[in-house]
Amino acid sequence: MKKNFVSNSTASIRMFKNDFLESLSKVQFYVPLIVYVPVIGFLFWKALAEIQMPVLNFAGWFLLGLAIWTITEYILHRYVFHFEPDAEWGKKIHFIFHGVHHDYPNDAKRLVMPPSASIPMALGFYFLFDWILPANTVYPFFSGFMIGYLFYDMVHYALHHANFKSGFWKKLKQHHMLHHYSDSTKGYGVSWTFWDHIFRSNFDKK
Repeated sequence: MKKNFVSNSTASIRMFKNDFLESLSKVQFYVPLIVYVPVIGFLFWKALAEIQMPVLNFAGWFLLGLAIWTITEYILHRYVFHFEPDAEWGKKIHFIFHGVHHDYPNDAKRLVMPPSASIPMALGFYFLFDWILPANTVYPFFSGFMIGYLFYDMVHYALHHANFKSGFWKKLKQHHMLHHYSDSTKGYGVSWTFWDHIFRSNFDKK
């Protein structure tokens, strides 16, 4: 990423010699929906049907989970995906996780997180929240958190492939394209730019 190399090719470059590992690194944009929408539906059922959580309580924890996703998205993108280690093995891992997307931003099969990465991450977050939060509140909280994640993935795909004419979506696309083609040390918010304003990582207006 420090080389400022950006390919305009839509080809999906090969990263692994092993065919199985290579297959795990690519995914169609709709796969996260297939994987996580049923999980979210199950969490809704657990909270509202099985334990019969009051709707207002559910809504409050759901919205909190959604809000926590927005700052999680920002922190992951800025401090995890853009962390560039000095060791060669660390540089390779960085390239696999995020560097390849900056070098080949038009690779449609590497615009959403593959289940091989997202499932372990989602499980880690789930057990962390289940440990921290009051009993049973993880169901509405995590459903909001996961809807935030799905929104992020779908928005990220759309920002690279859809042509928005005006309004909010055009500004959001411009924000993300500046991150790719102008300055990758700014504009870490993808589906939500609020935290870029708070942490002063937004692009200067000209």
